[in-house]
Amino acid sequence: MKKTIVLITLLFSFVGSAQSTADQPTLQETRISKKIKVFPNPATSVVNILGLQNSAKATIVISDVNGNVVLKHQWAIRRKALNIPITELNPGIYMVSIRSEEQQVFTKFYKQ
Repeated sequence: MKKTIVLITLLFSFVGSAQSTADQPTLQETRISKKIKVFPNPATSVVNILGLQNSAKATIVISDVNGNVVLKHQWAIRRKALNIPITELNPGIYMVSIRSEEQQVFTKFYKQ
C-alpha cells in the first residue's frame, strides 16, 4: 500500500513538472516568429537582408550547400538591414548565418 502511494505521488509530481515547461516557448519557436526578408532571390551581385536587429558588430558567414564557408565578414548592422556583395560566388544555393549579441539568424538564398 505504501509503495502504491509513493508511486502515485511520484507520477503526479512528474506530470506537474512536465506541464510547467510545456508552456514556455522554445528557442526555435522564438526564431521562427521573426520575419526576415531576403531579396532579390535569386540574386546576381548583392543580396539584401531586412528585418534584423541593429548591432555594432555582427559575424556574417555564408556557406555552400555542403557546409563549406565561402565568405565570412564582421559588419555593423544599421537600419535593420544588410547588403552583402556576392559577385565572387558561383551560382548555387547558399546559407547565411548572422550572429551578434542581439540575435542569431539563419536564412538562405540562391545565386544566379
